[in-house]
Amino acid sequence: MTTRPETHATLYVVGNINVDLIMSTLHEWPKKGTEAMLESSSLRPGGSAGNCALALSALKSPFRLVANQGNDQFSGWLAGMFPESAPLWPTCDCETSLTFGVTHPDHERTFFSNQGHIVRLSMHDVLAQIPPAAQSGDWVLLCGTWLCTALYAQYPQLLAALKQRGYQIAIDSGWPPEDWSDDLRHQAANWLPFCDALLLNEVETLGLANAETLDSAALSLLGQMAENAFCVAKCGPDGARLWAKNLTLQQNAEPVDVVDTIGAGDSFNAGFLSALIYGLPPATALQWGVRVAGCAISSSPRRYPDWQSLFGLVEKI
Repeated sequence: MTTRPETHATLYVVGNINVDLIMSTLHEWPKKGTEAMLESSSLRPGGSAGNCALALSALKSPFRLVANQGNDQFSGWLAGMFPESAPLWPTCDCETSLTFGVTHPDHERTFFSNQGHIVRLSMHDVLAQIPPAAQSGDWVLLCGTWLCTALYAQYPQLLAALKQRGYQIAIDSGWPPEDWSDDLRHQAANWLPFCDALLLNEVETLGLANAETLDSAALSLLGQMAENAFCVAKCGPDGARLWAKNLTLQQNAEPVDVVDTIGAGDSFNAGFLSALIYGLPPATALQWGVRVAGCAISSSPRRYPDWQSLFGLVEKI
């Protein structure tokens, strides 16, 4: 049996963890005042940070989930899913953030969310949970940018503080609830210079850059980012693409039978950044990201590749 390589690096996942109640399948919207019966339901940790942390836990990658928590009947259940991280989470006197989602026959989904504890996560909360000096190879991933409203207001100061501590920074902002605007793009221009890896999906990349083609969007964003940064676009069934200085990579996805697409991009983030904290090159990171996402969306209950199959990809490269 191949021995798992060692790393002293850690991935710190910062952002929105909430309770997800997912029900399937909604074929048509019911009339007001009626009741619809669906075939299945799933109660699980969710949010971009929560989905990524679940994948990292399954992969047994060294990570810490940096978050806060509410103060209701869901708080203990959510904390119990991440026993190594939760003791550091500050408690807010509010309800737990919760998302109710329904899936449709085409595998698209509709979400309804309250605000809850995630809008109260602050820069102080984050910096108190992250060591004052980074180890070699450490990364911080910030997720759910537009949803963690108190934290987002402090993004430039937070990212500057993390850089001063020696961390490499990855950001998956997601799609803004109020849609893209010139004001949001101007705000992003204040924190993109601190970003070493931008991990968006194809549509988000086009929206943030306000560009018509993916290449022009990625190169525009890359020009605003830190030196030697990566701009990654997650392209669903077409895999993923990466742009860096003098480098463009494409990783195709293997065809899979899609079961559940929720958290696909977050699972990609877990695979991609796991490779980086093991010191592996961008091409391998792209492969890991696509492989982890493919396994996640094609399984129920959700499963992820084992580390031996992922490191087997390194040997093939």
